[in-house]
Amino acid sequence: MFDKVNILLAEDDPHLGFVVQEVLAQKGYNVSLCIDGQAALSKFIQGKFQICLIDVMMPVMDGFTLVEKIRKINMHVPIIFLTAKGFQEDKIQGFRAGADDYLVKPFSMEELALRIQVFLRRNMKTSNESELKEIQAIGIYRFDPINFELILNEKKIRLTKKEGALLLMLMNRPGELIKREVLLEKIWGNDDYFAGRSMDVYISRLRKYLKEDPKIELVNHHGMGFLLQIKA
Repeated sequence: MFDKVNILLAEDDPHLGFVVQEVLAQKGYNVSLCIDGQAALSKFIQGKFQICLIDVMMPVMDGFTLVEKIRKINMHVPIIFLTAKGFQEDKIQGFRAGADDYLVKPFSMEELALRIQVFLRRNMKTSNESELKEIQAIGIYRFDPINFELILNEKKIRLTKKEGALLLMLMNRPGELIKREVLLEKIWGNDDYFAGRSMDVYISRLRKYLKEDPKIELVNHHGMGFLLQIKA
């Protein structure tokens, strides 16, 4: 039912991390296990994940901080905290950081699997990410896909329809190389020479629009495609 679902698991307990990874792998999920918050953030930036499972108490970077940083990159990916910190104030802090759900250790693996399925079912209704209408965060900017506006503080930059579509495709797959022909077919409707030159111009414009945030980089893999990278 849920093919090619990638799950980010941030858990510093090697035994629990291994058990969760193995159980979810048996259910057909691809699970990337990281043992500290910084490693998990780097993995998230580099890949594309449909759900994140985050421990709170981790070395290098705690789970609350990790979730806050993930939310600056992606406002929509479901995040579930897996933690021994079950006090009410801890749960409130977790939700304020950007989590969608909270499981207190020890928890049932079957319950975890069912909660994952609930979030994946919800996301299937809006699986075409290019059709998302909510304002999305990108570094220090926000992007309004309805009005094609890139927002920085009170400043608004109006994008063309193609600029907006191009930015949205790259935003929704951060750290992932998207092939030139995929972008051209999706946005221009063909991948001929003139469409390719047009896209290169639009990429240059987007770089100028995003230059106020040095952590945002539009990377060109010559002859292959582009990726949007947001540095930690």
